[in-house]
Amino acid sequence: MHDLRFIRECPEAFDNALKRRGLPPAASALISLDGERRFTQTAMQEIQAKRNDLSKQIGEAKRKGDNVDAIMKEVASMKDNLAALEEKERELGSKLDDQLSRLPNMPGPDVPDGKDENDNKEVRRIGEPKKIDNPKQHFELGEALGLMDIPTAAKLSGARFTLLRGPLARLERALGDFMLNLHTTEFGYTEISPPLMVRDEIAYGTGNLPKFAEDLFQTTVGLWLIPTAEVPLTNMVNGMILNRDELPIRVTARTPCFRSEAGSAGKDTRGMLRQHQFYKVELVSIVAPDKSLEEHERMTSCAETVLKRLELPFRTITLCAGDMGFSARKTYDIEVFLPGQNMYREISSCSNCWDFQARRMQARCRAAGEKNTEFVHTLNGSGIAIGRALIAVMENYQNPDGSISIPAALRPYMGGLEKIEAQAK
Repeated sequence: MHDLRFIRECPEAFDNALKRRGLPPAASALISLDGERRFTQTAMQEIQAKRNDLSKQIGEAKRKGDNVDAIMKEVASMKDNLAALEEKERELGSKLDDQLSRLPNMPGPDVPDGKDENDNKEVRRIGEPKKIDNPKQHFELGEALGLMDIPTAAKLSGARFTLLRGPLARLERALGDFMLNLHTTEFGYTEISPPLMVRDEIAYGTGNLPKFAEDLFQTTVGLWLIPTAEVPLTNMVNGMILNRDELPIRVTARTPCFRSEAGSAGKDTRGMLRQHQFYKVELVSIVAPDKSLEEHERMTSCAETVLKRLELPFRTITLCAGDMGFSARKTYDIEVFLPGQNMYREISSCSNCWDFQARRMQARCRAAGEKNTEFVHTLNGSGIAIGRALIAVMENYQNPDGSISIPAALRPYMGGLEKIEAQAK
């Protein structure tokens, strides 16, 4: 959500921010609508003040024994006018909130300009891709091992689902355990087991509603399946005024994530890259406004460490203004190298949302002894996507015979197993 005062005072800057996002100007329409609502509010206040004055006159007239019929009639008509203005003010407020809620966050000043992924800027590159002769993609490896069963998943649930068996299913679990242990024991995140279904206002708080309803799955009782644990984790502070001394709050969770993949027809239809259901370890930070820049760098480093420990080659890029997510002010994407595709693919996205989500959630903080409050800043990042990490391990640790070596960091979670081989039939 945006600050209306900023829009009124800096309309050109606001429209320039939207332009960087590839959107048309909106400040004039918003200011006009806000002006109409404010005018209505003023009219309501004037009528209410006059009603109060007339009520006093009625009391005085009655004490004197004067006739009050004319004054009573005027008060009654004012009541009807006030009710009409109140309804108009509600409609204008609802319309204004709806328009504001559909506009994305403003890009930060250090975010590069650009329209799409071709304009993103590489920040660093870690590790060299292994030289693998005729590398296979993850689904070719998994199916040959007899451990990845896409046809059975399709029979059970349709397209964009995968069934894993035996040691490959255990490897997926091991990756999640490894990530959670790393983030909780070394980086100070508190593990949370959150609900997987949330109310409308909770999905609204992180920017998923109303604009992206088609990307979500909704239950028959009106709750939404979470597209990422960012939604419940960030909303843990919804409606709260936090003591600034409590910050930062750093939480993590491993959850399934559910996405309709609306608009992705034809993209990554083979294998596990783009699924309706997948597992992810999420990182969320709630910080004081002056700490979000350094927290963003810290969070990105935590996610990068996962790939460093797994000895997977990756690069970190800064997304351009036109390629960022709706709620982000600045985003780092981490892309892991996949030999089977001979390209880098996103495996983590770490975003600083500034006060954008906090305004939607009405989440504030206050320093000890102070009366005034300020909106907190929220950050979220994949720490990392477990399914894509599984893909990366399979493809980067594949052997000529089709087996998959287990990275050293994961062997304690695999009962000491060093290699996944084809299952005996």
